[in-house]
This record gives sequence, structure tokens and C-alpha cells, in this order.
Amino acid sequence: MQIAKTIVEIRACVAQARKAGKVVGFVPTMGALHDGHVSLIQAAGKRCDYVVVSIFVNPTQFGPGEDLNKYPRPFEKDLAICEKHGVDAIFAPEAGEMYRRENLTWVNVEKLTDRLCGESRPGHFRGVATVCAKLFNIVCPDVAFFGQKDAQQALVIRRMAADLNMPLEIVVCPTVREPDGLAMSSRNQYLSPEERKDATRIYQSLERCRASIEAGERNADVIRGRMCDILRQMPATKIEYVSISDAETLEELGQIRGRVLVAVAVRMKSARLIDNILVDTPAK
Repeated sequence: MQIAKTIVEIRACVAQARKAGKVVGFVPTMGALHDGHVSLIQAAGKRCDYVVVSIFVNPTQFGPGEDLNKYPRPFEKDLAICEKHGVDAIFAPEAGEMYRRENLTWVNVEKLTDRLCGESRPGHFRGVATVCAKLFNIVCPDVAFFGQKDAQQALVIRRMAADLNMPLEIVVCPTVREPDGLAMSSRNQYLSPEERKDATRIYQSLERCRASIEAGERNADVIRGRMCDILRQMPATKIEYVSISDAETLEELGQIRGRVLVAVAVRMKSARLIDNILVDTPAK
């Protein structure tokens, strides 16, 4: 497994793979790898001949007061996970390598970033889109892999790649969950034992939504209320949003129809957690 710390080094690794006629898969991460990341690496390995994983805690997607400085960075553990699962190359730049001077060029994806997480984290998706555009330009993958847990991020990146005619495919892989349903996240390790227990109610609320839709309920406000009843059972937790939206536009729905994204964000004392599911219903 090759480890590249600079843009020149990772480009040389990929160029060598391309010279050998290999299809390049790319998994962008901020490290602190877990089984959710492993599922993306495995998906990349099935689709592609050469797999690159980036490990970079991107400062431009963190807002004031967020957890940039305490974000977990278990680099050696991450390397061991990548090697175990057959990653061919790691790109692990420092911030000064990715942002060598004041950044004056930014990628903004409009409308999709105004809602959900974008409403409470201004500038977050500008940082995400910009760093992904930079990584795509550096690595030049054929296919890039993202997780459904970060549904809005995946939608933003897919739209960016399409609008800018980027020559790569974006693949979104299913959310990987703990046995009790909690979506795997690098931030789960922030949770206290009691918070970890309470956090299972997030997925319970999503499953309550799914069950309500399957039972024939189409009034989104009624279902949001049922979900909030479950989430309010989490002490000292602020509900940031409970959303039932069109899965492509993220526009909130009054009446449920077609493919919908059901998404939740809560702020606990130790961490902000998000989760979502997709539910298909008849269009009319």
C-alpha cells in the first residue's frame, strides 16, 4: 500500500495505475475509519482495479465553535484498516498541502445547500464541495464512493459533478448501522454511555416514519409529529430538524409522494448526530 502526503506523490501513484490500464476508485474520508467507511472501500474494490482513500480533516467545512480541533485522528489505526481491506494508495495531505495560500476560489451548489444541515451550518457545504472538487482534480478517479448517511452531502456532490461535467461516476452506498440501529459515525465516540443509549431513538423515529407511510399515512406533518414524540424522549437533546422532503430537491413535503428523504438531526451534549432513510411511495 502506497502512502502519499503530497499532490505530486498521489498523482504519480494514480498515473502508474492508469498506465497499467486500471480503473481508479476513490473513497474520500476524514479518517477515524469505521465499518461504514469499510463498506465504501469494499464497494470500490468490487467496482475498480485500484482504490485510493483520502484521509484529510478538511478545515473549510467546519464552522466557528465546531469540533475541528478535537476531531479524532487515529492515523495509524486508519492505515491498518485500509491495508487490511486492500486499499492501494492513501492520500493523507496536511492542510497546507491542500490550501497552500488564501483560498479565493470556492464551489457553491445552490438550493440543495439551503436546507437541512445547510441551514444550521452556513458555509459547511461550500467547504465540502470545494474540497471534493480539489480531491477529484488531484486523484482523477473514475468512480467516487460516498455513504447514504450523509445524504445531503452525497446529493450536493453528485449535482456538482454533473453540473461541472466532471468525468467520474458518483456511487452512494447504503448506511451501515450498529446492531441497535444507530448509524455508524466517527462522532459516535464522543457520546457518553447514556447518550449512546438515547441515540438509538433517532433510528426508531425513522422506522416509525417508515411504518406510518407503509400503513397508508400521507400527511407529512402528522408523521413528523410522531417522530418528534420519540425524539423528545432523549433528555438534554435539541431537535435541530425532522424533515420529510423530496429526495432530489430536498423541498419539504406536505403530502408524501414519490421517493422521499426522511432526515433527522439532533444536538446532544457531546455531539451532533444525523441520520436518514429513503422511502418510495406512489407518485400520486
